[in-house]
Amino acid sequence: MGVALHSCNLVLVAILTIYRDFFSTQCSSDDEREEEKAAASIDRERTKTDLLLIASRSDRGQSASQSDKDSAMEMIERLESMNPHPQGLLSAASESSASVLGTWEVVFSSTQLFRSSPFFMAGRAVCETEDEARQYDWFCDMHRGALAISTIGKVRQIISPTRMVSEFEVKAGAVPFLSDFTPFKYSGGWPVTIDGAIVSSADIETVEDGNAWEIFMDTVEIKGSNLPLLRQLLDAGLKLQSRALGQFLEQNVNDYTNPKPIFRTTYLDHDLRISRDQDGKVFVYARVSDQTEPTDYSSIMSDLGLGKLLEGFNDSITKYYL
Repeated sequence: MGVALHSCNLVLVAILTIYRDFFSTQCSSDDEREEEKAAASIDRERTKTDLLLIASRSDRGQSASQSDKDSAMEMIERLESMNPHPQGLLSAASESSASVLGTWEVVFSSTQLFRSSPFFMAGRAVCETEDEARQYDWFCDMHRGALAISTIGKVRQIISPTRMVSEFEVKAGAVPFLSDFTPFKYSGGWPVTIDGAIVSSADIETVEDGNAWEIFMDTVEIKGSNLPLLRQLLDAGLKLQSRALGQFLEQNVNDYTNPKPIFRTTYLDHDLRISRDQDGKVFVYARVSDQTEPTDYSSIMSDLGLGKLLEGFNDSITKYYL
């Protein structure tokens, strides 16, 4: 009897030892996985911070040196390899789909900022050969050169479940040198600018297993213009009906079809999104808000900013108040 009891105890001890070792191994594996996740998260955040530092000191990449561009691309590719949502990140059924909805601002680009617009992506999609693509790149370079006299402001993408709206804010000097009209000598023009936002709207459809959008360009319009008279015309509904024009061309020009460019998202978390156009040109966006409605520019006065200028002159110089 004593021998049998002793044998049972040995068996129980052996079983308990096996269970202990099993659960110890499982807990150790779980701890290691958690540590790996934490380390990956820290690495992602550090890489994002370094990328944003380059973006901030290079005006979103516009004045980046070749060294800065190379470093930024290394960081972008590193983030893409650590994408927390590698599959179906844009699909409606995906947990990450809600993360992409909202208002995003371009913080870095490997190309001209305005090519974040679906209008320019559609223009590129019309090109069928490499030679035509190079010509389009040259055209965009020249277009950026023409904007040299202006200041590019916010460049946004506003993403809703089926719609992309691009807002490209810009301002340019409105009045030439003071000495042309007055006895005053001053090295610049009057402190008055022409302001406005070029707003392009397009429908989007998720493709490529939920990792890209197919873009169907719709309209282009100017909003928030501070030019008198022109503002009234624009607010009355004046806009370029790009899709309707394309449909007209489809009906009257052989072999023409409305372009539907592909815009891929290669990295997405709650704060940062990395996307690439059909040529692999990179756009890095930072989330501004969860707002999926376009910006309301109705509060901007169509007075060339003269009201604000006179108000500032009075507050700083004349100090005359009723």
